[in-house]
Amino acid sequence: MKNLVFISPNFPVNYWQFCRELKNNGINVLGIGDCPYENLLPELRESLGEYYKVGSLENYDEVYRAVAYFTFKHGRIDWLESNNEYWLERDAQLRTDFNICSGFKATDMKKIKYKSKMKAYYEKAGIVVAKYHLVDTLEGCKEFIKEVGFPVIVKPDNGVGAANTYKLKTQKELAAFIDEKNEKWPEVPYIMEQFVEAEVNSYDAIIDSKGNPIFETGNVTPNSIMDIVNDNDNSLYYIVKDLPEDTRAAGRATVKAFGVKSRFVHFEFFRLTKTQKGLGKKGDVIALEVNMRPCGGFSPDMMNYANSTNVYKIWADMIAFDKTELPQGEHAFCGFAGLRDGKDFVMSHDDIMAKYGANMKMVDRIPEALSGAMGNQMYVANFPTEDELWAFYRDVTEQKG
Repeated sequence: MKNLVFISPNFPVNYWQFCRELKNNGINVLGIGDCPYENLLPELRESLGEYYKVGSLENYDEVYRAVAYFTFKHGRIDWLESNNEYWLERDAQLRTDFNICSGFKATDMKKIKYKSKMKAYYEKAGIVVAKYHLVDTLEGCKEFIKEVGFPVIVKPDNGVGAANTYKLKTQKELAAFIDEKNEKWPEVPYIMEQFVEAEVNSYDAIIDSKGNPIFETGNVTPNSIMDIVNDNDNSLYYIVKDLPEDTRAAGRATVKAFGVKSRFVHFEFFRLTKTQKGLGKKGDVIALEVNMRPCGGFSPDMMNYANSTNVYKIWADMIAFDKTELPQGEHAFCGFAGLRDGKDFVMSHDDIMAKYGANMKMVDRIPEALSGAMGNQMYVANFPTEDELWAFYRDVTEQKG
């Protein structure tokens, strides 16, 4: 029996399903987390061969001792995963220290965590990238902006989501940002990029040990995560009914360039909404960033709804058998609407459910830890056409006045 250590199996809350499908495939799932065992979902407890509670997952020594204990008790660890962006570097260091061969090691982290390092691999895949500058001095940034013009985007070179990401439109805003960075985050590397007029399209796939996809889909985010976070806006995105061929080609080329094997991946691309000099024409796909884990939040469930399948099982099949025989059924657009508390919407919750109840797949409050990027109240619904999806979005986000 293979042993797999799953880091933080209780968060996000839906990740217990990865553990269940692993167990169903004969994998011994060993959980490490900071949540008391009795507070774990019953379904998760039933899926784990054993659970080791640490005081803090941030404490490497504690997590190291937990893996050492599992190794002593259960034998060699074959896999170690969290499927979580926050723990990717921790996962890689543990694989390195325990010589776990299935997954990225510590030496791989720069190319998959640092946005500036990703660009060379995107270019290797033949995909256009936005021009960039590693933030240094005010004068250095001004020289870069002379080349690309305002606005520019600044964000941590190694960061998760849209945290501390800003759109700078003037020399005054640039100077204020440099002052703030020097005061608050002097040691944090920042990247400055030319602004791209685009929507975000993703390539989401489960890749086997030979670098071939055994499942593929994608999503579209029409409004930027940066604006959602900074403007306290509603969050909208959807899983596509059918993956566009240009996104598929770009995704597969990126898999090869980064040497991805045996992983669930979420690669982000810009689809240009207007022709931009040096980048391409309207509709072209260019690089944004790679994420070597599933798309966050409830996206795996949405992939299931959109494709009439079970990505938790497909991933577990990849781990156990390096293939899957799980079929896909009817395809649809699966839309997510994360509405902000405090906004005066035209439609009440009851109105939404009365009109769209037959389409609904999930209705719930969004966990506080995810609400910054995803809103407070979520509705996930399937639609056979894109027109019906957008009618739903217009209805649920319309405000009074």
